[in-house]
Amino acid sequence: MSDDLPPRPPHHEGRVRAVEGRLNWLRASVLGANDGVVSTAGLVVGVAGATQHRGTLLTAGLAGLLAGSISMAAGEYVSVCAQRDAQRAALETERRELREHPEEGLNALAAELRQRGLSRGVARAAARQLSRKDALKAHARVELGIDPEALTNPWAAAVASFLSFTAGALLPLLLMVLPPAGWRLPVTVASVLVALVLTGWSGARLGGATVRPAVVRNVAGGALAMAVTYAVGRLLGSAV
Repeated sequence: MSDDLPPRPPHHEGRVRAVEGRLNWLRASVLGANDGVVSTAGLVVGVAGATQHRGTLLTAGLAGLLAGSISMAAGEYVSVCAQRDAQRAALETERRELREHPEEGLNALAAELRQRGLSRGVARAAARQLSRKDALKAHARVELGIDPEALTNPWAAAVASFLSFTAGALLPLLLMVLPPAGWRLPVTVASVLVALVLTGWSGARLGGATVRPAVVRNVAGGALAMAVTYAVGRLLGSAV
């Protein structure tokens, strides 16, 4: 009887990568939206502490929205570019070492597999089999934790950050300028706190973390930001 495992379905690995990629993008989108909610809410609530003029609130909110979304997109683009450059450099080094010292590369791969619990003989056999199929991919995934076929696109990351931040920022901005003057602050604060509960819950679920502490931290941070900026707005508004 053969001890070989049955082959995976043809598209199993691709589906796994796709699911992992979607989860990563969802987590990043939730975090971007959360940043948009907190930063813009802090800004417009702070301005509302100094004035209830709709034009001033709208101008400040739009400026904060654009500055924040562009900053998020640029930062994400630079970060992903740096990460991808480092990954490509590591892959090129691995490719060169495999070409110049294939036996040493095979020994290194077998050693990594042994550290993951395989016996010496099984690790050696598995390393040979993986190397025959695609040596670079095997070494990259086992030794470096990199999938050569799934490097992140920096432009996609930048656009996703821009859109998620903008979506989050629109909530406090619109709620601060659309209602009558007497309702703007309480409606905005209440809605922002509800939104922070949702983003905290979503982020915790997508990340596999405990929900309650994540929600409490998220709401507390947003509430503190709004309280501080409102106090500063009131202080500066009365001084002016």
